[in-house]
Amino acid sequence: MTAGSGLWITLEGGDGSGKTTQSNLLATWLEQSGRTVVRTREPGGSEVGQLIRDIVLHHRGDIAPRAEALLYAADRAHHVATVVRPALARGEIVLQDRYLDSSVAYQGAGRVLDATEIRDLSLWAAEGALPDLTVLLDLDPATARTRLDSADKPFDRLEAEKEAFHARVRDAYLELARAEPARFLVIDAAASPERIADRIRARVSALFD
Repeated sequence: MTAGSGLWITLEGGDGSGKTTQSNLLATWLEQSGRTVVRTREPGGSEVGQLIRDIVLHHRGDIAPRAEALLYAADRAHHVATVVRPALARGEIVLQDRYLDSSVAYQGAGRVLDATEIRDLSLWAAEGALPDLTVLLDLDPATARTRLDSADKPFDRLEAEKEAFHARVRDAYLELARAEPARFLVIDAAASPERIADRIRARVSALFD
């Protein structure tokens, strides 16, 4: 989905897959090319979203899986309406860390909820909005955990889940990519950051062309 002449790019993948690194590299390249980039994330891309982020990622104690899914959808509804759509209408590039595919993978597969229901909930919340490009950084969960351990920071609620949870998340992401090959760019996140960045730039350049 685009509005005006804007472009919407989302980055997806398991925790530790390198989304932040690639987002930084892509934003720098785009800005050096004269583009206006809006960096954002879900959850937490707005003031309301930051409050929701604190609940879903840092709340001490259990959150019922369906309640968690609804909180993510609430954040998404507000974020798309107040951040994403206005930026696209201005002709800007929205570069976003996580979108509805994260909900399908984490709350659907990870929490063992119905993936179709989770996706439909997010699409309803966002009025059907889908990105122009979704970059999926695919990484084995064991390698991802090694990266997270070396980062030496506290795990959030999702990062702290067991290996089986993260294996389900990875499988769900790959299934989503197979279902929508025109929207997804799947990259081996074990490759060097420079090689990954080159592949992303090539795909984004094609969108501009």
